[in-house]
Amino acid sequence: MLQVNVTFRHMETSDALRDYVRDKITKVERYLHPPIGAHVVLSVEKFVHHAEITVTAGGAQLRGTEKSEDMYSSIDLAMDKIERQAKRHKERTGQA
Repeated sequence: MLQVNVTFRHMETSDALRDYVRDKITKVERYLHPPIGAHVVLSVEKFVHHAEITVTAGGAQLRGTEKSEDMYSSIDLAMDKIERQAKRHKERTGQA
């Protein structure tokens, strides 16, 4: 079961962003063993959109932090980092 916790700082809560994050994390799920938990902090400072994503699964903790001028881009870049870490974790632990 995937548990995703999204926190919005200095911005309005958005179901569209929440769903977007959940979809992105679901794509990384194939590399990890359950239970999988994710904590996402989305914030805005002036015109900079920050995405801090932490995914915990099977004793591994994967982190991706990015900032850009667009929140969706920040989420994509942070998830790219997490996906690379998840692939590396899978190779190291020999998970099939």
